Amino acid sequence: MKHILKILSLLAAIFSLWIGLLQTSIVPRSHAWVLPVYLVIALGCYGLLMVGVGLMIFPTCPQEASLLQKDIAEAKEFLKVRGVDVGLD
Repeated sequence: MKHILKILSLLAAIFSLWIGLLQTSIVPRSHAWVLPVYLVIALGCYGLLMVGVGLMIFPTCPQEASLLQKDIAEAKEFLKVRGVDVGLD
């Protein structure tokens, strides 16, 4: 619930800033309709940046990987005993 309140307050602040820019004529009216589009594009770029950074610093866990491979081998053996074809490996 707190996260939704943060988002709503951020949207209200952005909307009030946009209305304020329209009222004070800092931004010409011919360009004012483009501001929300720029905001959406900027948020999309920020989201892509965060995904990229998350992928670059994704931690590797060699111990967990070996445990997962062991579990996969056990599952394949279990299924082979029961007559299920689990592939070439």
